[in-house]
Amino acid sequence: MDQIPALMDPPQFLALAAALGWASGFRLYAALFLTGLSGYMGWIELPPGLQILQHPGVLGASGFMLFVEFFADKIPYVDSLWDAVHTLVRIPAGAALAAGALGADSTAMAWIAALVGGSLAATSHATKMTTRAAVNTSPEPFSNVAVSLFEDGLVVFLLWLSATHPAIFTVVLVVSIVVAIVLLVVLVKFLKRVIRELQDFFAGRRARAPAPQLPGEL
Repeated sequence: MDQIPALMDPPQFLALAAALGWASGFRLYAALFLTGLSGYMGWIELPPGLQILQHPGVLGASGFMLFVEFFADKIPYVDSLWDAVHTLVRIPAGAALAAGALGADSTAMAWIAALVGGSLAATSHATKMTTRAAVNTSPEPFSNVAVSLFEDGLVVFLLWLSATHPAIFTVVLVVSIVVAIVLLVVLVKFLKRVIRELQDFFAGRRARAPAPQLPGEL
């Protein structure tokens, strides 16, 4: 007997939209692939606006990009370059995914979901970029790998939680947003101090550097 996909109720749709927006800010391709795979395998019935994600071609593309991002995100400085390039991708993608989860029956709801999803993606993306820039000031690579693996696990956990326990997911999301804002404030101050110290260091080196001698001077 064929497995019947689990039908999602309105709270699950809301939670999924928020989870996709938030996860898109730091693991877009994982969010795309895992959501599409869940629909393709029949674990859940995706809303109409997201069913394209379970198309084999889309699954192949998102799976390939997930593979590339998994390794790129664990190399110091390459991860920051990857994040910078994806600033133009993750935020609109988060808005589009949230709109796809909620906007099947209402244009207004689609716009609201897009605004919320885009804002969540922007917040998580800014936190990820700032965190990685701070971690990359450490000379050893292990902290970078640890943070990246934590993000890998986090996106899986959030998507699972949104589909199975939307009320608990809402609490976790609110806590995550508060933590993200605190991290942004603290890490931006830290990075400003690092940049200022580097500027002072190089300014001091220039001040101590002897003036070049002209030819023929003793």
